[in-house]
Amino acid sequence: MNIIIAGAGRVGYNLARALSTHHNVTVIDRNLEALLRLQESIDILPIHGDIEDPETYNKLIDKESDLFIAVTDLDEANLLSTLIADDAIDIKRRFIRLKNPQFEKTNISIRLGIDESFYPLKLTSQTVTTLLRYPRANNVKRFEYTDFKLISVHISKDMVMNLELSPNIIIVGVERNKKFIIYNETMDIFKKNDLLYLFGDETEIRSLCPKLDNESPLKIERCIVFGAKELGINTAKALLDEGVEVKLIEKSVELCHIADEALKGEAMTLNCKYGTATLFEEEGLSHADMAIAATEDDEYNIVKCLEAREHGIQKVMAVNNDIEYYNVMHSLGIVVVRGPKINAFNAIVEKINSSRVLIERKFCGGKAEVYMRKIFPNSHLIGNKLKLPKYKNDTMIYVIRQNLLIDAKNETVIIEEDDILTIFTLKENVEDIQKWINEL
Repeated sequence: MNIIIAGAGRVGYNLARALSTHHNVTVIDRNLEALLRLQESIDILPIHGDIEDPETYNKLIDKESDLFIAVTDLDEANLLSTLIADDAIDIKRRFIRLKNPQFEKTNISIRLGIDESFYPLKLTSQTVTTLLRYPRANNVKRFEYTDFKLISVHISKDMVMNLELSPNIIIVGVERNKKFIIYNETMDIFKKNDLLYLFGDETEIRSLCPKLDNESPLKIERCIVFGAKELGINTAKALLDEGVEVKLIEKSVELCHIADEALKGEAMTLNCKYGTATLFEEEGLSHADMAIAATEDDEYNIVKCLEAREHGIQKVMAVNNDIEYYNVMHSLGIVVVRGPKINAFNAIVEKINSSRVLIERKFCGGKAEVYMRKIFPNSHLIGNKLKLPKYKNDTMIYVIRQNLLIDAKNETVIIEEDDILTIFTLKENVEDIQKWINEL
């Protein structure tokens, strides 16, 4: 595909790096240094200019673009650039990143002909809300075609896996020592701090969680949030909507006032200009069921989570803004929530690689991926035997049929209408699996 990316910031850079291996990528930005850094490391066409200036697109006039992606930090610039670019270039699809979730309540995307709008701040706060409902889960992923969910749980002690799982639950794998390992029948011993991934019926997985993690709280009623910028405020709003008592902690007095106004006084806003150590005692922060560090500084988030744990808060969660800190957070037993920029990147890449038939989702910090292919009524595959790829131990292939999981490795599968082919694999196998799925 011919792809144009408006914006060479962190999201634009990561998109260009991920997409340039298989597509022709053009990146537009007025920051010449950012463009030069991109051009030094990856094969792209850089265009120096303002994405809101029609003259910027002169080099692309009369050319076709399969996809235009606007991902700057300014919503207005992203919205306007889609109009200006569309006037100069023949664009087939338009993706846009928007920080303000209020735009979702309008029909502006439809009126501007935008195919997909991504709200990363909302995605991050939704993740926090989901984990409130699964206090003993580390992460929960939903999918479009099935009610089954992918749920990860920390193992709180060394144990032998002797659980009798029902036909609608499978163990997908485990993250251990910064690596993700696909599950096989020989794996029956799990270690403390392993992150176990389960897929299937959420009610049954929820009932298993206390057997795996007996340290996290059973219910979240009180929460402290570090950071009162947009992300901290949105996180606090999500918690308040769930009936959670919230205390918001921020170093900047000005941001405290802004947050207090935005939250309409429903959350207690505390200034920690001189540190948070005394606040834990003075404000009773140690009584919280969970602490969330939601600033833009990953190192600060890690420190605040460790500080909260020292004061007796068992469930600690950190927003991950830089993927380089993901493994550190995991190794410290901190629940990791994708930050807005990582969420924007992942959501856009997953959407590009997905279609009406095929869904792609990354998990375990991008170390593994899950693919789902829906068998619609007109599919040529109906009635045919499912032909497996050259089977690898680090790939699992299942068929979801009427809320049951059929192991395609051990059973001959004749494909039926409404089946959902479900593949779990490691990052390094992605190209082979994509080729197999598309050639079925």
